Amino acid sequence: MANIESALHDLGYLDTLAAKDTTIHRLDPRVKVLTAVVFALCVVSFDKYVIAAMLPFALFLSLIMGLGDIPAHFVLKKLVLVSPFALLLGMFNPFLDQQTLLYLGPMPISGGWLSFVSILLRFCLTVGAMLTLIATTGFNGVCMALEKMGVPKIFAVQLLVLYRYIFVLMAEGQRMYRARTLRSFQGRGAEMKTFAHLIGTLLLRTLDRAERIHLAMLCRGFDGTIHIRRVPRLTARDILLFTLSNVILISMRRYDCSLLLGQWLTGLVQ
Repeated sequence: MANIESALHDLGYLDTLAAKDTTIHRLDPRVKVLTAVVFALCVVSFDKYVIAAMLPFALFLSLIMGLGDIPAHFVLKKLVLVSPFALLLGMFNPFLDQQTLLYLGPMPISGGWLSFVSILLRFCLTVGAMLTLIATTGFNGVCMALEKMGVPKIFAVQLLVLYRYIFVLMAEGQRMYRARTLRSFQGRGAEMKTFAHLIGTLLLRTLDRAERIHLAMLCRGFDGTIHIRRVPRLTARDILLFTLSNVILISMRRYDCSLLLGQWLTGLVQ
């Protein structure tokens, strides 16, 4: 029960963060979506053994989170929650690739461990970027930006409705879980057969609820157009920041900033 309430609160908290008024929030949603796409493409395009060269992207993401007043603990909590997917994806790499590629002092490090850490880092960077995008833009703004950039309107609206349907699904599941808990004693009603029946009932209830919501939207004049609180206007500042951020991202991808920094510090010491 507490897990359902916590998940529902976290989804709503993203919308609360998106309502803030910071420099990042005031940018045009299209600029933020395109920058997030460039960020993700740069991160995933690295070689599978690369780790240090991706660390500047973590600094870039931290800077955007700071300018957007996004709590780091909230993003870290979400990353930990979904990290088992990345762990499952790369957990066998150390056993499949045992060729030694470098030494950490006297300790040999195999390519499998490097690729495993690289997968985790890519996962954290890309998922963190998407969370930051939604927290500074709102899902409505993201869908609107996709529509403005040429994505079919029906697809953008379906994404928006699917996002809102999650709240309906979780609210109905929360009520059903509470009702089952109040009617079960000494472990009764916790069998797998009961849960299978509850899942089927949950689907029917949410479909009925979604139909009522759709009718209410039509009664209020919904015509498929996505409306957001701030009307986006592409300004010269948006274009300048978009160009600057993408030049930085592409430069970090083109040049190994960690290596250059290490060489510079080594030269100072010598």
